[in-house]
Formats: sequence, C-alpha cells, structure tokens
Amino acid sequence: MNYSMIRYVLFRLLKVMGTLFTLPLIVALIYREFDSAVSFFILALCCFLIGTIFSSKKPSNTVIYAKEGFAITAVAWIAVSLMGAIPFVITGAIPNYIDALFETVSGFTTTGGSILTTVDNMEYSVQFWRTFTHWIGGMGVLVFLLAVVPMADGYSMHLMRAESPGPVVGKIVPKVKDTAKILYLIYIGITVLEMICLFISGLPLYDAITISFSTVGTGGFAIHDSGMMGYSVASQVIIIIFMALCGINFTVYYFLLNRKPKEAFAIDEVKYYLGTIVVASGFIAFNIYRAGVLDDWKLCFHHAMFSVVSIMTTTGFGTLNFDEWPMISKLILMVLSLIGACAGSTGGGFKFSRALIVIRNARNELNFIVHPKAVKRVYMDGHSVEGTTVKSVSAYLGIYVITFIVSTLIVALDNFDFQTTVTSVIATLNNIGPGLGMVGPMGNYSQFSYLSKFVLMFDMLAGRLELLPIFIILKPKTWKR
Repeated sequence: MNYSMIRYVLFRLLKVMGTLFTLPLIVALIYREFDSAVSFFILALCCFLIGTIFSSKKPSNTVIYAKEGFAITAVAWIAVSLMGAIPFVITGAIPNYIDALFETVSGFTTTGGSILTTVDNMEYSVQFWRTFTHWIGGMGVLVFLLAVVPMADGYSMHLMRAESPGPVVGKIVPKVKDTAKILYLIYIGITVLEMICLFISGLPLYDAITISFSTVGTGGFAIHDSGMMGYSVASQVIIIIFMALCGINFTVYYFLLNRKPKEAFAIDEVKYYLGTIVVASGFIAFNIYRAGVLDDWKLCFHHAMFSVVSIMTTTGFGTLNFDEWPMISKLILMVLSLIGACAGSTGGGFKFSRALIVIRNARNELNFIVHPKAVKRVYMDGHSVEGTTVKSVSAYLGIYVITFIVSTLIVALDNFDFQTTVTSVIATLNNIGPGLGMVGPMGNYSQFSYLSKFVLMFDMLAGRLELLPIFIILKPKTWKR
C-alpha cells in the first residue's frame, strides 16, 4: 500500500474542500448572515492552509494501483463527509453531529434522504451548502480533483474507475486528466443551462441555482418544505427534462458534441432507459387516473412522468405523495429505483447496463441447457462483452444482495413497519432518498436510531461508490505494505 500517495491525495482534496467552502461564504455575505460567514471563512481557511502545507511536496513514489485507487476513493469520500458536516454543526442548523453527518453523506452521495423535519427556516448559506454537496458528489469529488490537480496520469485511472458508476469505466480521450475535464465541462454546461431555464420559467435566481445543483447531481434536496409542489408546471417540466438528461451516460453528450450521432444513439442502455421512462409513465398515469388521484389525465401523465424520472434517476424530487397511489404504481416505482439510471451518469441504482448484462447472460445460460454445444456471448452496443465484465457484474449482484439483506436485518431492530424498513434500505443503497411509509416523499429519517443511521450512511456510500471501494477498505490485507 502506497501510504504516502494516499496522504498526498487526501491533503490535496482538503485544499479543494477549502476552496469549495468559499462559495457558501459568498452567499452568507450576500444575504448578510455574518455569523455563518465567519464560520465558513474559518473553515475554508483552515482546510486550505492545512491542505496546502501538507501537500506541498509530492511523494517520490506516485504509483497508484487498483488497491490504492479503491482505498483512496473510499477514504476520500468518508473524509469529505466528515468535513462537510461541520458547517451544519457550527452554524447551528443541525446541532447533532451524527445527524449532520447523515445529511452530509446523503448530500455527497446524491441520495437526498434527510433527517430534517423542516428546511424553510434554514439560512441561505447553509441551504446553499446543503444542495451544493449534491453537485460536488454528482460527478465525483475525485473526478473533480483529477480535473484540476496534476497527478500521475498513467495511474490515476484507478481513481476514476473506483469512483465512476457502471460495470466498465474507460477514458473518452487518451489522458485521464483530459477525460475528467471534458466530463466536468459537460456537467457545468448542463447545470448552467438548467439555471437559465428555471430562472426564465419564473423561479428566483437563488432557487434556480440550488434546484439545479440538486437536479443535475440527481440528489433531491429541496429548499422548501413543499418540495417541488410549489413550483409551476413549466418549472416542473424543465426539472423533468434535466433529471432525465442527467440519468444518461455522459459519453453520449461527448459523442454528440463531436458530431458522432451514430455512436451516441448506438448505446443500448440509453434506448432501454428512455423507453422505460415512457412506458412506465404511461402505465402509472393510466393507473392513478383510474384510481381517481387526479381528474385531469394530462396532469396524471405529468406527475407520473415526474415521479418515474425522479425515481429512475435516483433524484428523489416529488410533486405528489406517491405513497398514496395504488399499490401497483408504488411497486413499479420501487422496481425502477432498483434499476436506476445509466452507467456513466450522475444517477444511482444498479444501472441499466448491468441489468441488461444480467438478463442477457441468464438468457444465454438457458439456451446453453437446450443447446449444450452452442457458443453464446453477451452483446452490448453491438460489441461482445468480455467475460471478466460479465463475471464482475455477477459478483456485484451477489455483494449487492448480501448488503441489502444484512442492512435490512439491522434496520429492522428499530421495529418500524415493513415497508419503512425495507424501502429505507432500498432508498439509501440505491441513492434515491424517498422510500415508502415513514421515509416516503413527505417523510424523513429523523426517527431512526443511531445504529440504523450509521448502517444507512454505509449503504449510501457503498451505493454511490459501487460497493467495492467501501468493502475493500474493510479487508485487513488491503492495508499491508
């Protein structure tokens, strides 16, 4: 284990965190929240100075193999979560540090599950930081670091691979640093475009900025107790569009920007992703219209699509309380939450690409029983998927199921109802936020015990980092030199 490189990356990350704290500091000054401004200033200064001092000398050995990459990723996310919770405590927004940590982990992992019972009275600067954690975590804290900090490019791919979602992670250009820059430029472009659209639709500038952070990061923190209900239908449509866009593999946008539409539209999971949105929205709209949830079928389709896109992309926004919808609609939403968005997007979940690989591999196994001599391979996007990728997806599914079962058993100790217990784990492990029952669209996680909150925080981190980095650091052999 290259401990010197781990320390170097973590202190560089601390320096970056110090820079990021300056944004809520500026917001605090604009809105004359001077006590919070002092808190953010001291925190930003300390992080920046400590990070600068201890990362001034680059280690002689900059090699990062897969083990170091996974370990650095997991430790870095834990570290930024521990640091990111401090503003909530020192400003008094969330005095209890464990609750503040839950809120922060939920923010950085773009889960969006909250322990807060109200957010209307929260200071602007703290609310800004709360939604900004979604935007930081959406693309990834280490992808940001790779984009702005010079590192050993030949080895930094292990950092991106450990943090990026999906069964296969590759470079869209030869250098990892350039790949990270391209991804962030696309990310920033989508964010700015949504801010402009929401502002034109009638939202105040502050609302447009913070809601864009939550949308593009597919996080789901709202800045009002009413959630998205208080916004106009036009604003809600804009949010639907950008949630859907951010659930698509960002490689598609790179292809489109480089005038390669054939490559962009040849990606299988994007076709299934968009098709599922349309079919599921239509079915749920018909179901809730027949159930009398709303009298206008157009509004039924609008709210159904909002919920489907919000849950599939694991954003977690809500315009209606879908916990009151018919059982089949709720069940469809929960199934969609398990699948999630596309690989290479800011969305969470199991990912459409993994689901397609599992289904196609299962089909091949069934065909093999009927035709033992037939040679069948799994194909994606017109190309054969390597056996190692199929094997890793199967392993991921096994770890995923075990994590879900163990987490559910521990959370069940709180003795809440069945749907609250099960969907709270589903919602955190898949980085969705809302579930059903007590953690539904109108509920929160405040009543869970500290043990359950730690389990759910573990699930949030494990789900965002695709399980392996978190489990790697739990193995004692990982830390041997």
